[in-house]
Amino acid sequence: MEGHMATAVKRDTRRDTNISLDKPIYTISVASEILETHPRTLMMYEHLGLVVPKRTSTNRRRFSQRDVMKLQTIQKLTRHHSVNLAGVRYIMKLLKLLQEHQLATPVELRDIDVSQLDV
Repeated sequence: MEGHMATAVKRDTRRDTNISLDKPIYTISVASEILETHPRTLMMYEHLGLVVPKRTSTNRRRFSQRDVMKLQTIQKLTRHHSVNLAGVRYIMKLLKLLQEHQLATPVELRDIDVSQLDV
């Protein structure tokens, strides 16, 4: 009986740790720390329309996990593939189209995954 009771308590105290990819949870300072970049860089990406963080009622930016993943993809394209920001926009859109039509990704860009990104 005691073993059954302990199991019931465990079940009640267990929390769901699965956070939605779209939940706006990171401030600009936390997102920039995760990405190891300056907050101003994230503001520039926002200004260019590459990423659009949600805003709080007091107009503060909040980045979601999906936003951070998109920013990591932008970094990978700019840092490892030497693509400028205009090129990043087009490459991400093209990779998304290739994926949607189940076409092969070019070998040089196989390390870029846009499957979970809003492009």
